[in-house]
Amino acid sequence: MTTAAEKRILLIVASLASFLVPYTVSSIAVALPAIGSAFDLDPVTLGWITSAYLLTAAVCIIPFGKLADMYGRKRLFVLGNLIFTGASLLAALSWAGYVLIIARVVQGLGGSLVFATSIAIVTAVFPPGERGRAIGIITATVYAGLSIGPFLGGILTQQLGWPSIFLVNVPIGLVVMAATVIAIPGDWVEPGRTTFDLAGAVLYGVMLVGTLYGLTLLPASRGLLWMAAGGVVLYAFIRWERRQPFPMLDLPLFRNNPTFICSNIAAMINYAVVFAVGFLMSLYLQYNRGLDPQTAGFILVTMPVVQMLVSPLAGHLSDRIEPRILATAGMACTTAGLGVLVLVSPGTPMAVVIAGLMVLGFGYGLFSSPNTNAIMSVVAVHHLGVASAMVSTMRAIGQMVSMAIAMIVLSIFIGSQPISPAVYPELQLSVTVAFSIFIILGLVGIWTSYSRGSIHG
Repeated sequence: MTTAAEKRILLIVASLASFLVPYTVSSIAVALPAIGSAFDLDPVTLGWITSAYLLTAAVCIIPFGKLADMYGRKRLFVLGNLIFTGASLLAALSWAGYVLIIARVVQGLGGSLVFATSIAIVTAVFPPGERGRAIGIITATVYAGLSIGPFLGGILTQQLGWPSIFLVNVPIGLVVMAATVIAIPGDWVEPGRTTFDLAGAVLYGVMLVGTLYGLTLLPASRGLLWMAAGGVVLYAFIRWERRQPFPMLDLPLFRNNPTFICSNIAAMINYAVVFAVGFLMSLYLQYNRGLDPQTAGFILVTMPVVQMLVSPLAGHLSDRIEPRILATAGMACTTAGLGVLVLVSPGTPMAVVIAGLMVLGFGYGLFSSPNTNAIMSVVAVHHLGVASAMVSTMRAIGQMVSMAIAMIVLSIFIGSQPISPAVYPELQLSVTVAFSIFIILGLVGIWTSYSRGSIHG
């Protein structure tokens, strides 16, 4: 029996850990120009500083969730924080661009362990009458990390240098680990499961790496080869999983469940059209508009702040209004926001830029909670864990696709040369083309979101 004090400590440490990961992801966008100058990196390599984390997270979240069920969620939660904290220190001390990218891969391992265990631990400890509030607090800290990241990252980068973004994680990570080990008993191991589908996990990882890495290489022919190889491994993965008594991914979850499938695809598209906006707008604001990191971060924070304000209300409304309607309206608003941002130029009034970001944030917030509600409401209780992991995985895949599109466009128009005033026009064109592609994807997302079934009958 977990005491009230232990529950409070658990909620605090889970919230802090859930804050650090999205804070780091969102704050790096503002620091990328400074990192590029420090290591003389081209825009595609800068994109990999973000994409390396996302690709690792996409591969690892579901397998790590399975391992946590088998070997103890607290144990792997502490391990995840240890890895993430150590990788943050390595990132801060990086002496070259490739070292920073390696540190981001390791951060992805740690962040995957944190996200695969934190919500599961809270769900196991808090009874139904308290669980919704506890999960709501953790979700709020995730949005707080996304919201504070650009603003705090801009201040830290300008005042203390970009390594300070990563150094902030170290003391907080140490506090989280110490509090978890000392003050929280139990390890929450699921009974009855003794076999981990290692071959399935390897096939799953190879499939995602081949497909997503190949996407970043387009339009080169080797990109198509990587994606084709990923498709072949996907076929092998599905055949393998069907024969396993304890599969890594429960394929029956997808059978005769169009709402679950369409909602996950819509989630992936939503993240694909939104995530790289921060990356591209950071480059636009600091290069094409000449703003310092602090001012750019203050402008970029408007999107996640609006999202943070809208998302809880949208989640509440989705208990009474069909989630399909709310999520589709959110996707439409997101696409409209992109329609504003696709028009930005070096002379665009900053009020227009901020308005576009606010519309984008409104749509993002209106979509996310109802869409997650739809996913979790159409699966059986014993599938809640894998459904939750699928939500996180679709987020990571969508974010990776978003960055891949941005990197492809930058590679086409700028190539491998570092960003300098000579290529500012090409950078502006890259932003316009990338946002145009996102608008097309957004239109597909509207159709996908509306095509799902109803969950309220």
